[in-house]
Amino acid sequence: MSDENGSSVGTIILSFVAGTAVGAGVALLLAPKTGKELRDQISELAEDAVDKIKDYTTEAQNKIKSTIEEGKELYSEKKSIITSAIEAGKEAMDREKERIKQV
Repeated sequence: MSDENGSSVGTIILSFVAGTAVGAGVALLLAPKTGKELRDQISELAEDAVDKIKDYTTEAQNKIKSTIEEGKELYSEKKSIITSAIEAGKEAMDREKERIKQV
C-alpha cells in the first residue's frame, strides 16, 4: 500500500523504528550526570586531548628535524658535486687556452 507521496507503510514504520533507536541512543548519551561526574569526564577528555597534542607535536618536531637533516645532507652532496664540476670546467678551460696558445 502507498500513500499519496508514494511511501509505503513499511517505509514509514521502518523510519519510525530507526528514529526511536537513534533517539534512545542520544537520550542515553545525554543522560544527566552529577557535577563531579561531568567535571571528571571533561577533565579526562581534556587530559587525553593534551596528551594527543603533545604526541603529535613531538612527532611533527621529529619529522621536521629529520627533513632538515636530510636537506642539509642533500645540499652538502649537491654542493660538492657542483664544486667538482666547476673545478673540472676551469681545468678544461685552462687546458683549452693552452692548446689555443700553442696553435
